Amino acid sequence: MASRLWSAVLWLSVSLVVSWPAAAKKADRLQPINTTAKSTSAYNLPNSVTTLIGAVKVTQGTMVVTGDVARLYFDADQQISHIVVKGHPAHFQELDEQDRLVSGDADSLDYDNVNHIAALTTGAVVTIEGQGNVHGDRLTYNLDTTAMHAESTDEGFVTGTILPKQKNTAPNRLPSTNHP
Repeated sequence: MASRLWSAVLWLSVSLVVSWPAAAKKADRLQPINTTAKSTSAYNLPNSVTTLIGAVKVTQGTMVVTGDVARLYFDADQQISHIVVKGHPAHFQELDEQDRLVSGDADSLDYDNVNHIAALTTGAVVTIEGQGNVHGDRLTYNLDTTAMHAESTDEGFVTGTILPKQKNTAPNRLPSTNHP
């Protein structure tokens, strides 16, 4: 019973942390996808897989994905349907609609380019600039809706940090020395 209560409290905490309004820039999806790597095995065929190895970098607009090895899966229309990146760490970052940096690191990153969902596994962390972060063994983050599901192993915990909202404060003014 106590473990169920703790799980409910933890899930509520994570839900609060991950309900940040940080949707990815929609304009990024209209940009070309660029890749760099030490070596590439590519095929110009429908339903094919391109493998990038060594110092991998994939960019599209403000989105940057890096890692050691990446596999780009192409659909029947020769469009990228999803990307799997392995690395130490595999990393993604992009700006949201408010120009805040959203980033994630893990040993493995599986990005569904059709549904805009990033699944990070093993040592996963997602951070939103000025908002906070969530750590877990597996984090699934929807870049359109900002919904996140976080899990940890039986021995571990999902942890999060919620940063206080920064307030605009007026500059400090020196007290007046003029007395009536």
